[in-house]
Amino acid sequence: MIKVLHVITRMDMGGSAQNTMMTCLELARKYDTLLAFGPSSESRMTVEEKISVRKEIKEFQSRGGQVVVIPHLIRRIAPIRDAASFGRIFRLIRKEKPHIVHTHTSKAGLLGRWAAWLAGAPVIVHTPHGHVFYGHFGPYWAKLFLLLERLCDRVTDHLICLTRGEPRDYVKFSVARPWKTSVIHSGVDLQRYTTPKVDPTVMRGSLGIEDGTLVVGSIGWLLPIKAPEVLLEAMGSVWESQPDIKLLFVGKGDLEDSLKATVQHMNVADRVRFLGWRDDIPDLMHSFDIFVLPSRNEGMGRVIVEAMAAGLPVVASRTGGLPDLVTDGHNGFLVPPGNAVTLGQAIQNLCNNPDLRKRMGEAGRRRAENFSLQRMVHKLDALYARLLC
Repeated sequence: MIKVLHVITRMDMGGSAQNTMMTCLELARKYDTLLAFGPSSESRMTVEEKISVRKEIKEFQSRGGQVVVIPHLIRRIAPIRDAASFGRIFRLIRKEKPHIVHTHTSKAGLLGRWAAWLAGAPVIVHTPHGHVFYGHFGPYWAKLFLLLERLCDRVTDHLICLTRGEPRDYVKFSVARPWKTSVIHSGVDLQRYTTPKVDPTVMRGSLGIEDGTLVVGSIGWLLPIKAPEVLLEAMGSVWESQPDIKLLFVGKGDLEDSLKATVQHMNVADRVRFLGWRDDIPDLMHSFDIFVLPSRNEGMGRVIVEAMAAGLPVVASRTGGLPDLVTDGHNGFLVPPGNAVTLGQAIQNLCNNPDLRKRMGEAGRRRAENFSLQRMVHKLDALYARLLC
């Protein structure tokens, strides 16, 4: 069998990790697949998250996949640990001799690609899962990452982009040449989201929300790049005319305490729920009426595909790969990132129009079919075959 080694910084419930895990799970049926990742301590996962990740890893192993933990591989820059991680990845490649080394995310991509090149790996593929050239860091670090990516291009055989906008950025920033890039959208297991296992009324009851109450939901890291504070500000204007609407934040992150303080300051604690990370997202989504993703930058935003599969209208920022998923006025609304006024207006429009919510939700469900797990796996399999020729 063809052997493929996947390398990613951390394995958690985030979008890039889940995309990588689903890729490994599906391709383990055809390829001799190894998955290497760091200790994931930076994710500060809850017990429930760790259980979910362990279940996925056990399922991967049951299909013949092998797992390797790189003890020093972490997301932040740490020269000594990074050098140790580089050496570990290099030795792993020399030992296993994979036909393809497929790296994921920035840090693992930097260390893994150079280690693969020095170890003589025949094919080196990288999936950035969204670049970090703006929105994530200050200008100094953004320029440094840009320089490093340009250097990595010299040892990269192919770059997989999650959206149509990504390759344009890579060409514009002189990071990759057009013929070395492919667009393969992150795939979603749509069946998990189309029909809930738990009745939405029961789910709402468990959250203390009366049936018939409008619910606006957002799922993702509570971090500056995701702009949850912009959503909270936008809801302030919505509540002026419709104070009964509930807002649900699903996720965790550094902004959680400040968001809760803002909620108290706004005197809207009875309207906002912070649910943390949940392992029942497919069921939880069916308790929403509107899904919102206000990110300042986003790779693809696979959570939007999940929301569309659940039949939800979407309000999202016009940034990164989100325009690939949302057509303004068709299956949702696109607004400028960081603009709470426009975001609030779009949410208000949907709150006031149940027919519009239904129409956009149905359009989104149809569009979600373009981003199925099966399509992603088929395209990736075809790319591997081409690169190995």
